[in-house]
Amino acid sequence: MKNSLLLVFTFVYSFVFSQDLTVERIWKNYEFSPKRIGGFKSMNDGEHYTNVKEGNSIYKFSLNDVNDKGTVVLDGSKLLVDGKKLSFDDYEFNSDETKILFLTNVESIYRRSFQAVYYLYDLATQKLTPLDSEHTPQTLAEYSPDGTKVSFIHGNDLFVKTIANGKVEKITQDGKRNKVINGTTDWVYEEEFSITKAYGWSPDSKFIAYLRFDEKEVPEYSMDMYGGLYPEAYTFKYPKAGEVNSVVTAHCVSLESKKVQQIGLGSYEYIPRLNWSSASNQLIIQTMNRHQSELNYWLVDVVKGKVSSKIFFTEKSTTYIDIDDNLLILKDGKSILRTSEESGYRHIYQLNFDGSVKQITSGPWDVIDFLGFDEVSKQIYFSSAEKGAIHKSIYSVETSGSNKRDLTATIGYNEAEFLNGMHYFIHTYSNANQAPVYNLCKSDGSVVRVLESNQAFMEKMKKERLSTKQFIEVNANGVKLNASVILPVGFDPAKKYPMYVNVYGGPGHNEVLDSWDGNDYFFHQLLAQKGYIVFQVDPRGTMYQGAEFKKSTYLQLGKLEIEDVMNAVKEYSKNTFVDASRVGIMGWSYGGFMASLGITKGADVFKMAIAVAPVTNWRYYDNIYTERFMRTPQENADGYDRNSPINYVDNVKGKYLLIHGSADDNVHFQNTMDMTSAMVKANKQFELFVYPNKNHGIYGGNTRNHLFQLMLTFIEANL
Repeated sequence: MKNSLLLVFTFVYSFVFSQDLTVERIWKNYEFSPKRIGGFKSMNDGEHYTNVKEGNSIYKFSLNDVNDKGTVVLDGSKLLVDGKKLSFDDYEFNSDETKILFLTNVESIYRRSFQAVYYLYDLATQKLTPLDSEHTPQTLAEYSPDGTKVSFIHGNDLFVKTIANGKVEKITQDGKRNKVINGTTDWVYEEEFSITKAYGWSPDSKFIAYLRFDEKEVPEYSMDMYGGLYPEAYTFKYPKAGEVNSVVTAHCVSLESKKVQQIGLGSYEYIPRLNWSSASNQLIIQTMNRHQSELNYWLVDVVKGKVSSKIFFTEKSTTYIDIDDNLLILKDGKSILRTSEESGYRHIYQLNFDGSVKQITSGPWDVIDFLGFDEVSKQIYFSSAEKGAIHKSIYSVETSGSNKRDLTATIGYNEAEFLNGMHYFIHTYSNANQAPVYNLCKSDGSVVRVLESNQAFMEKMKKERLSTKQFIEVNANGVKLNASVILPVGFDPAKKYPMYVNVYGGPGHNEVLDSWDGNDYFFHQLLAQKGYIVFQVDPRGTMYQGAEFKKSTYLQLGKLEIEDVMNAVKEYSKNTFVDASRVGIMGWSYGGFMASLGITKGADVFKMAIAVAPVTNWRYYDNIYTERFMRTPQENADGYDRNSPINYVDNVKGKYLLIHGSADDNVHFQNTMDMTSAMVKANKQFELFVYPNKNHGIYGGNTRNHLFQLMLTFIEANL
């Protein structure tokens, strides 16, 4: 009877549904890309925005008037370079919106860094000029607050152009690749502190503060780039765990006298943040020790060219302190807002320059991000995981801590981008089975209008054979963990199904989120169509469940995480419909580390593992990230060795696929080479695939299509 019903449903599907999912439809044809909105540039008045239309013309629109067709701010036909239309990637107005800075010919360097060619445009004179034809390409260009100058970085040095006379001055003199960096950051700051811009203008436009990196003593890492008759070596500075860092110092330069002063900051290892006040010549600089367990807040005053600095607050931890962008300098000139996990959960605090502290939010939940502060109403806008670690919601609260309001009643993943003036925000909502919906909202959360509903995309999804992604809580040997499940299409609880476990598992990232997961969602749906259960779980060490849960993995990365994943899989496999003899694990980056632990330490649980760009030995990874959680190898050798999969290859029984890009500047190909050597020494068979000249993302051209087809073939053959 069941078989008959199945045949009937299959017959119906052939008329109702489109063709089955394929890797090509997902990763080559990109059929499943919902619409996005972009190009919103909020105007100073807080009531208008600009957007690009008709190729490269800039139009101004009213936020309130739905029927506003827009007025032309700049006719793109007037943007001509050597008689040809200028094509630009982005643009920024100066402070009084009389000039525009155009970003063109952008070329990526690492994850966040880039080089480009900039052009200046004067709306009054309608004149377009190169920022600097002599010193090109540039990066990180910006107008001074008064709009009279433009700063930029070229060749690791800081430059300033005076717009009125076109004069370009070189502010720093000693920048040199792999030696000294001024105004931008080295590789490890970019990757682990998430910054590339390491300079800023004072509010009065008379001073620039910047960081200088002396990286001469930092060890070099080299990658071969293939394509010519001989490979070309690419060499860059990369401090692995326990190795020497750049010597980083903070400086302030007067644009009038060109006098450079070093800012005294006592003893430290890192300067992760440098922020000017928007109201006065006050600078907040954060410094940290090498263990990242002590964070000092410095108040730097620049008065008539004299620079003074003092610590006004120190935070300490028995483990580590995360650095983020949750810091706002209030215009009162007396305090800042920042987040801290001091209470056991990440909450908002007001720090006064006299050293006094006031906690503003509280409760057994984590604040995620600051979204802005309204100086008039004294409202703080922020996102949090108050509704659970898998959700994100938007709130406002007064600086007194009272009148906290939920601005987004929808359960799922809510994000907000506030526009100038804090009167409006762009609200993005999605959940695990709902593509993003974009609304323009007032600051109280009320919807002004729908910007993009993605209704057509959702209608398209209805024609696909999809299985609803569900969220569950798993009791993994006494530890409650968030997990998600996609059951096979046409699921029959009387049958047994193989299970594919997708995991990341590392600090700073959750995999189990009630949010839109893009093409990964459709690849998992493809597996569900082929009869696999797709299971995801966030072990201890992941985010938004308080500091104790997150920091429990301290000094032993991988130990509790793989135990939790194994125990969660064992618990879920108690369901009669799970074939516990056919469970595979896949992960990328930290997830590749977890997948490699799964096939070694978890050899009795996992029949198959796919590790993409995995860390296989934490001694090979960068020092800021690794030492944050592990301290140095010299201090914690046991923690490094006890949880590196290369030391457990003798346990391997299942099928193992290693995948890496040969030009991975982040998790070096060295990790996979070391794992290969260990597997060969232990006489263990495995499969290896290398993508030449591809970085940690392994993308470009047909690469992703090939990669996911490779993984699918391996899954079907071995699971």
